[in-house]
Amino acid sequence: MRHLLLICTFSAAALPAFADEPVIENATARQSGGSWSFSVTLSHPDTGWEHYADGWRVLDMEGNELGLRVLAHPHENEQPFTRSLSGVQIPNGTTQVQVQARCIVDGWGEETYILPLP
Repeated sequence: MRHLLLICTFSAAALPAFADEPVIENATARQSGGSWSFSVTLSHPDTGWEHYADGWRVLDMEGNELGLRVLAHPHENEQPFTRSLSGVQIPNGTTQVQVQARCIVDGWGEETYILPLP
């Protein structure tokens, strides 16, 4: 039993430690002419240039990317934070979209935020 405990302890220590994925706290959309503008509030335990939330994207419900907002720097002292993206083309008849966040280390988060369009 002691050997099994040691093996489990060393096996767990060898696994990479992943930080929490970015969380979309809120998102809004508004139509302006023929395109849409999105404001997305997200949080992530940014630690500086080596690990931070570096973007979010708008997807249709089938997972096709409609717009991408790149975040060019960490926000370790501004959590949660909101950034906007305008000029997004949404196909006619679309009633909802997904928003997905990304971090520079772990990539795209598994969770998406479902946003009904007004």
